[in-house]
Amino acid sequence: MPQYQQQASWRLEGGGQVIDLETAVKDGILGGGESGGGLPAGKDGSFGASAEKLDLKKMIEELDSAAEEDVPSVFICPISLEPMVDPVTLCTGQTYERVHILKWFSLGHLTCPTTMQELWDDAVTPNQTLHQLIHAWFSQRYLRLKKRSEDVQGRTAELVKTLRKVKGQARVQALKDLQKILAAHPAVKKTVADSGGVALLSSLLGPFTSHAVGSEVIAILVNLSLDSDAKANLMQPAKISLMVDMLNEGTIDTKINCTRFIEMLMEEKSFRSEVVTRLSLLVALLRLVKDKRHPNGIVAGLSLLKAICFHEQVRSLIVSIGAVPQLVELLPNLTSECLELALHILDDLSTIAGGCSALKDCAQTIPNAVRLLMRVSEACTQYALSILWAVCKLAPDECAPLAVEAGLAAKLLLVIQSGYNPELKQRAAELLKLCSLNYTTTLFISKCKLTRTIQ
Repeated sequence: MPQYQQQASWRLEGGGQVIDLETAVKDGILGGGESGGGLPAGKDGSFGASAEKLDLKKMIEELDSAAEEDVPSVFICPISLEPMVDPVTLCTGQTYERVHILKWFSLGHLTCPTTMQELWDDAVTPNQTLHQLIHAWFSQRYLRLKKRSEDVQGRTAELVKTLRKVKGQARVQALKDLQKILAAHPAVKKTVADSGGVALLSSLLGPFTSHAVGSEVIAILVNLSLDSDAKANLMQPAKISLMVDMLNEGTIDTKINCTRFIEMLMEEKSFRSEVVTRLSLLVALLRLVKDKRHPNGIVAGLSLLKAICFHEQVRSLIVSIGAVPQLVELLPNLTSECLELALHILDDLSTIAGGCSALKDCAQTIPNAVRLLMRVSEACTQYALSILWAVCKLAPDECAPLAVEAGLAAKLLLVIQSGYNPELKQRAAELLKLCSLNYTTTLFISKCKLTRTIQ
């Protein structure tokens, strides 16, 4: 009478037991039950025949990036905490990814990493059953992900086609649907480009475009990769005028999108500064950075202002709308990220006569700048020091004593003794010398030591 042989078994967490691969997948124990079966059947009727054509490592990487769902813990290598591609079992019954357990052995360990039990045999046995279960689980989800991706791409191409035909509210709704798909599936950006979507979206912007359509178009374009030709087309005066109008009158999300989009266009080599020499644009940006209700708007507005200040011919316009005192007053309440941007802008504006005079005339410039020295970052210290140098050099008799009374001397000594770059320390030394000219040596030394800053 033939002896009974138990089929290869595999125990699940919680005490359940899978008899074999076919039963595991058919019964849906590992997630194969939703479609009535686990693995695609091959021509010979065996499970996994077609799935084996799929590369397991590739499937794991793509599913991981998609973050579709949690991988069963029994598929995870206890060493790497990643899904196993080549599982092997030790004599203790514990299973690991081959490359990681072999590395464990190469370090001189003769124990099981999980149980720390001494091994009586260092041989590793391929766990074919577990390998096939892992492959089956990932294959099923990979194929499902691919099908869903194809469906989304088809839907995207269909929406682009629809946009060519519809108008009014139907166009707005199609744009909203396209934006939602792009937000949920960034991979379809290529589908939009391949179907002529960028040129189509660009053509929807013009002098007669409603803000409802324009805001949706910008929300899509700002998240696409545009080539030089597309950016050049979008820099047409009529299109920029529409963006500026929406920046003044749109919702906060529309304002932020328009701000980010204009900054994106400014990165193009063919960009001309005339595009941003509009008082309505600069006024809208100042209004945006002063709106404390929307921190994201402050960051976006300051970032674009910084980019605009790169063009020297626009700086005088920024000064003319009262940007200097408004930015100086904002400094105490800004986050570290915004502080660096605001100080960078003020430093740029200090390089022109009007900007430097405006900084000198603002009562809060010196105390706010002194307070920020050695406070946030080296970059902030550099910009604040540069601003203080500009105003003190412009009017040393008036500004230097104010700066010293605000605690500048002590702060400058700290900068000189810091690990900052040599040029920054040299500028601090020059400013310290400039500030000392109005004092006797004894008095100036006392000013360096007895300050609220040091206390």
